[in-house]
Amino acid sequence: MVGASAGGVEALRAFASGLPADLPAAVLVVLHLPAGGTSALASILRRAGPLQAEVAQPGKPLEPGLVQVAPPDHHLLVMDGQVALSRGPTENGHRPAVNALFRSAAVARGPAVTGVLLSGALDDGVAGLIAIADVGGLVMVQDPTEALYPSMPEHALRQVRADHVLCAADMGEALAKIVVDEVDPDSAPEPSELLIMENTIAINHEKGTPAEEKPAERGALTGFGCPDCQGGLLEMEPARFRCHVGHAWTADALLEAQGSAWERALWAAMRALDEKVRLAHRLADYARERGGAARLIERYVLSAEESSAAAEVLRHALSAALANERRAQ
Repeated sequence: MVGASAGGVEALRAFASGLPADLPAAVLVVLHLPAGGTSALASILRRAGPLQAEVAQPGKPLEPGLVQVAPPDHHLLVMDGQVALSRGPTENGHRPAVNALFRSAAVARGPAVTGVLLSGALDDGVAGLIAIADVGGLVMVQDPTEALYPSMPEHALRQVRADHVLCAADMGEALAKIVVDEVDPDSAPEPSELLIMENTIAINHEKGTPAEEKPAERGALTGFGCPDCQGGLLEMEPARFRCHVGHAWTADALLEAQGSAWERALWAAMRALDEKVRLAHRLADYARERGGAARLIERYVLSAEESSAAAEVLRHALSAALANERRAQ
């Protein structure tokens, strides 16, 4: 099971190039994609390496030597030895989400799973790797010094013990050795109640989610709002959150999304104030042309001045925020 985000196309291309032609294992790939449009990832991976790659189709068996890629706007999941696609709640704003794939594989295949995490921003995929490790699966992480965006690999290495830390092109050789080892499924710990619940949320997108049933029993109310739906967020475990609809957030992703929402709100407020200034000036001009009362004209002018001053405050705040972002980059 392979997950990537920002910088992931390059990492996945290198990963595919190192896979052996006779790999006796199925490969499922999630790259975080925008909801609209199409993805050329399957064709890119076909050209990059010796294995056949295709867009995942629901009900397709897990075939050794076949790479199946998540389509846009669908979670890629493993169920009963087959591929499943779901439009379940987004995770960290993503669908498909790396965590959803990793969790479903952990529940379905236990210690027979190897989770591979490549280049990306923030901490996407880390919770899924922890789930794989908890059921006895193996964890493989791209060397952060090689990744175009090292944040995902770095977060993973801080929070879960990795069995292998490799350059993307070297992972195929390691996987070829791993997958020939026999695994006793009965030796794995049982999936936790939380893992099963979160996997169910990703699957049952049309029937409501377990998060909607007695939500207070699923986690502590935080007082934070979900950036996707504005619903209240529960803290499912330290630094991981879900709303009653099922949207999932890690702390880093939530902070980033809330920052973006704050900036969007400021831009919207500034545009509204600028429009109010223009309208107030226009009404003052109409009043002058028609011989309106001085008091009415003064009210329009004062409204324009107050709105202009408020817009300038917001403009200054946005400029400062953008400057801080550039310095952080």
